[in-house]
Amino acid sequence: MNDRRTAKTALVTGASSGIGLELARAHAKCGGDLIVVARREAELRALKDALESDYGVHVDVVVDDLADDAAPGRIFAGVEASGRPIDYLVNNAGFGGRGLFHEREWGADRDMIQVNVVALSALTRLFLPGMVARGSGRILNVSSPAGDLPGPLQAVYFATKAYVTSFTYALHEELSGTGVTTTALIPGATNTGFADRSGMTGTALFNDAASPEAVAEAGYEAMLHGRLSVVAGVPLSRRVIYALAPLLPTKTLLRMVRRAQEAPRRRRSDDVVEKGRL
Repeated sequence: MNDRRTAKTALVTGASSGIGLELARAHAKCGGDLIVVARREAELRALKDALESDYGVHVDVVVDDLADDAAPGRIFAGVEASGRPIDYLVNNAGFGGRGLFHEREWGADRDMIQVNVVALSALTRLFLPGMVARGSGRILNVSSPAGDLPGPLQAVYFATKAYVTSFTYALHEELSGTGVTTTALIPGATNTGFADRSGMTGTALFNDAASPEAVAEAGYEAMLHGRLSVVAGVPLSRRVIYALAPLLPTKTLLRMVRRAQEAPRRRRSDDVVEKGRL
């Protein structure tokens, strides 16, 4: 069902750059108001000014860190206090990091789980009942092809995206007939700065990275139509590889994934990356 109507309000996490910023822009182009959430206030303020100027919409800025367990509750309380229902929830915030699990800083991986899994689930749990009660709503969760694969050198990141995909699919079925849908956006390597932040620059996975605008537009349209999922920014050759991956022996697949994530110039186990969330 197509739910493109201009009087909708969307909340977008990780909106200060990349796919999140472009998802916010896609909604503003349709005339919808926004609540944009990220850690970087200057970037959010610039986005607010641009969207309000270009599209005549209203944009509220929320500066918060989803690695803080209390952040989803604060965000929800602020929205409730405003008296404005959220029609579209876009759980885009997330980050990765490369290295051997036993050598990586546990605090960074713990925060990754908090942002990629716990905060996404908490925001969904907080906003979903209101959508169901109103009989309408859309939730877009940004996942990754990594969710369908084991991920040596990014063990935690791949595992978090497996959760996001599975969670989104399960809710899609649970919500059947309610007027509310969940959609998984599954973007391939995208030119967002994620590669730099996650230590993946120079790896095979980030050859021919897609544009965030194209990925966001595909995700936004899929969300409006209530689709279960959409794969965006993945070249045909790589789609074939992903399709064949489950047929390979597990150990062979593990070696292939590891090689794809090794930088050609520096194959070290200590490529630990500082937090890359937005």
